Amino acid sequence: MDTDRITARIKSTVAAWAAGDGEAYAAGFTADATYVTWIGTLYRGREEIGRTHQILFDRFLKGSVLVDEIADIRLLGPDAAVVTSRGEVAKRGERPAKLTKVQTYTLVREADGEWRIAAFHNTKRKALMERVSFAFAPETAPA
Repeated sequence: MDTDRITARIKSTVAAWAAGDGEAYAAGFTADATYVTWIGTLYRGREEIGRTHQILFDRFLKGSVLVDEIADIRLLGPDAAVVTSRGEVAKRGERPAKLTKVQTYTLVREADGEWRIAAFHNTKRKALMERVSFAFAPETAPA
């Protein structure tokens, strides 16, 4: 089933992150993928995603794991899907109390039949701002 293969693709990127392997991490992306970090950095292409993530894994993200809980998978036809998830970067062996990031993945089935990530966007949730917004306009709160 496609949703199982899509979930497996996301899990493979999580496993590559935990291994600190930038090349394996990038292998889950299309050659021309776009990748937006939670701080707004835009990476373009599998090569750049892999190269820069290896540097991050070797320095700032050394020993970290990616916690990623899929909230929704929407198939947009036979060869495209959007995945929404909540996530967080944590120290190996630890589980964060809150998942403060929301991720959106756009996946495509490529000519070889494999699902790969064509676009990724990561946003840091601002819980205080959400509460203020919902207090003054409760009708804007999601269901």
